[in-house]
Amino acid sequence: MRRLLIVVPLAKGSEEKAAELVAGGPPFELEDTELERHGVYLSAGEVVFVFEGVDVEKQVEELMGDLLNPAVRDALRAWEPLLADAPRIPREAYFWSRESRPPASS
Repeated sequence: MRRLLIVVPLAKGSEEKAAELVAGGPPFELEDTELERHGVYLSAGEVVFVFEGVDVEKQVEELMGDLLNPAVRDALRAWEPLLADAPRIPREAYFWSRESRPPASS
């Protein structure tokens, strides 16, 4: 399983509106995707969207690129005035998981 993060820098004073948008949930049905996990983290200056799953990059690209879906298109438009800068996608440099350890030899 892979992770994809999208970090969105927020314009000053837009945290409350960002919290409202996040509380509304995603503009798509998570059960209809191949994602395994999805979370959103909000701070005073940014919001971080976390997606996890097999081939997660393709999944997110398809979801965000689905401008024919009015809910997705409207959600992207709602976020535009809140942006302080372009969203960025950091690369994973380190991640540890108990599940990823090799089995102990006997």
